[in-house]
Amino acid sequence: MFHFTRRMSLLALCAGLALPTLNTPAQARHRHADTNLPASVSATCDNQDFLSKQQAFENGGPKADAAVHICGTVLTLSKTARQTRSGRHGYFYITVAPNISIRIVTNLDEMHTPAWPWVAKGDKVEVVGRYYYDSARQQGVDWTHRGTGRSWSIPGYVIVNGTKYD
Repeated sequence: MFHFTRRMSLLALCAGLALPTLNTPAQARHRHADTNLPASVSATCDNQDFLSKQQAFENGGPKADAAVHICGTVLTLSKTARQTRSGRHGYFYITVAPNISIRIVTNLDEMHTPAWPWVAKGDKVEVVGRYYYDSARQQGVDWTHRGTGRSWSIPGYVIVNGTKYD
């Protein structure tokens, strides 16, 4: 049956026909189905809003990406930037509540920053970005730069000890 289905798909593709299985768009990482993109984010730091969203995700709620405005203290950081398919990234964790921290992803190719690392353990930070939740072990805040795109419309930024990076 597999060979028949595959052959029919190839024949349809060559003939310019569309089969339902060929029209299903691939979902990008951290892009969840049936999401309505948020239009805005809190003007001030709101860790309680973030914690509520995180708790809802952990309790099995819909995994829609969410706009967040959080603040905290840098707990740890990656000393070196890493190259990914979307550019060079710097990573750090901030504490948003006692015993709760979250990973912050910064796209160094998109942000106006000094050389990485431009945060240090103990720095006070404020972050605006997109909270994604893939699982309890794979969650974080990305889109922390001023750029927007088809999949995210809210400009982000990181403020470190009063200095804004976007």
